Amino acid sequence: MAFIEEVPTNASVVACSNEDEMSLRKAVRQYSKFVGYAFAITTVVLLWGYDSVIVGSITAIPAFQKDFGEWYEDSWIIPSIWLSLWSAMGPVGQAFGAVTGGFLQDRIGRRLNLLVGGILVVISVFIVFFANKSPQLDARRGLFLAGKTIQGFATAVIKIQTLTYISENVPTSLRGSAMALFPTFTLLGQLIGAIVIFVVEDIETDRGYLIAMGTMWILCIAPFVLAFAMPESPPYLIRKKNYPAALKSLTRLFAPKNDPQDALDRLRASIEHEEKVAEHVTYMDCFTAANRRRTLIIIISNFLPPLFGLPLLSSSSYFLQQVGMDSSSSLLFLIVGIVLGLLANAASMWTLSHISRRKLTISTLLVAAGLWLAMAVSGFFRTSVTPWVTGALLCLIIIVCGVGVWPVSYAINCETSALRLRAKSNAIGGLAAYISAIVTNFVLPYFYNPDALDLGGKTGFLFTGLCLLGAVWMYFCVPEMKGRSVDEIDKMFEEGVRARGSRKWRFVREEESRMAER
Repeated sequence: MAFIEEVPTNASVVACSNEDEMSLRKAVRQYSKFVGYAFAITTVVLLWGYDSVIVGSITAIPAFQKDFGEWYEDSWIIPSIWLSLWSAMGPVGQAFGAVTGGFLQDRIGRRLNLLVGGILVVISVFIVFFANKSPQLDARRGLFLAGKTIQGFATAVIKIQTLTYISENVPTSLRGSAMALFPTFTLLGQLIGAIVIFVVEDIETDRGYLIAMGTMWILCIAPFVLAFAMPESPPYLIRKKNYPAALKSLTRLFAPKNDPQDALDRLRASIEHEEKVAEHVTYMDCFTAANRRRTLIIIISNFLPPLFGLPLLSSSSYFLQQVGMDSSSSLLFLIVGIVLGLLANAASMWTLSHISRRKLTISTLLVAAGLWLAMAVSGFFRTSVTPWVTGALLCLIIIVCGVGVWPVSYAINCETSALRLRAKSNAIGGLAAYISAIVTNFVLPYFYNPDALDLGGKTGFLFTGLCLLGAVWMYFCVPEMKGRSVDEIDKMFEEGVRARGSRKWRFVREEESRMAER
């Protein structure tokens, strides 16, 4: 493809003439400075991963169970209602944070939006850290709930900003691999959290879980540093008519291997063309004409992680305890699973560059469905071996989904929308993700907790069906977008190309069409 001859509507701010044919290794060399910034900015996702594993695993610490739980049949447990609320209210905060972040970053910029999120995270950690100081049990639980809600809001503001920044600047040849950084750093954050939980588990006083909560202050450093150190997003600056600053940012992101002035001219032409359609972007624009289908795909793509079971995988240590595994072994399984997931996500940088989105997503969802089904069947045999079989199957599921459906969900989310709607579309996608997480996190404990349905491993039946549902949706609804620039994707949706057979669809330019007619 040679989109260098056209007025661009491409998400890439720079472009090589053979962009769609460029290998991953060559693309990394060509855009080495952007790759460095992409790695730097995705470090803020560590907060996201750390937070998810802390709320899921801190409940497995005996000292926390004693201070925030109740005695039930010879052991301390967290009541299902509070376990559900703590798991669900974080995503509630995230839902509001996604909408707020989508609005704020178009008003105050990507960098200042990141700074606001970092400040709010510090405040939320303060609340959860001192929640146990209240003499009343319900007050302690309520303060922890409030802190987790604010924390969810803040981390969503940060994550939406990061998604938008990378997706509106990443070259086409790096798009899939760049999106794979998000689950990778999410898992890295979870790994840090799981190791901290494992280390402090045997501390019999509240000092153990307070260490786990307090370490989040260290991770808050990244948003503050990046808010001042990274360049502002060039598309945002161009929309604000600040062309000198945009050129400076492009120079920092792509020079000297790529021409920043040429990139500025391309972006400026593209954005001015978009502004002729609508100068001001609103959330309603995401639901008009061809954008309606695109927004629906973005929404459903954000349902994919809950469909393949990510909420249960994130709280696997507590889940494994409910199927009969001891506390230390369950935390060890959590750590092993996260390490395997990290390796899988690293491998996904290759799979997303070489395998089509549809094939990779459908195949990994079907394999995951089979593994969940195996776990569900093993749940009928409550022997001493069952917890270990369950743990091994959970590890296999995270490997399978880590090389496929999980990183692909990010790629689909970020490459489907029109460029001018990128911030708003990411916010809508984030809202969908958090709503699905609210429902999943609230409902899940009632499936496996001993004071509710107590299904144990048979919970796998639920995710078997959900994985199959996700595979069917992908097959019938999502066209192939791998390797396609934004102008091609725009044309694909304008023509209403069906999902099946979309891989063979070819973007025919007007000049090519005229030559063919002659």
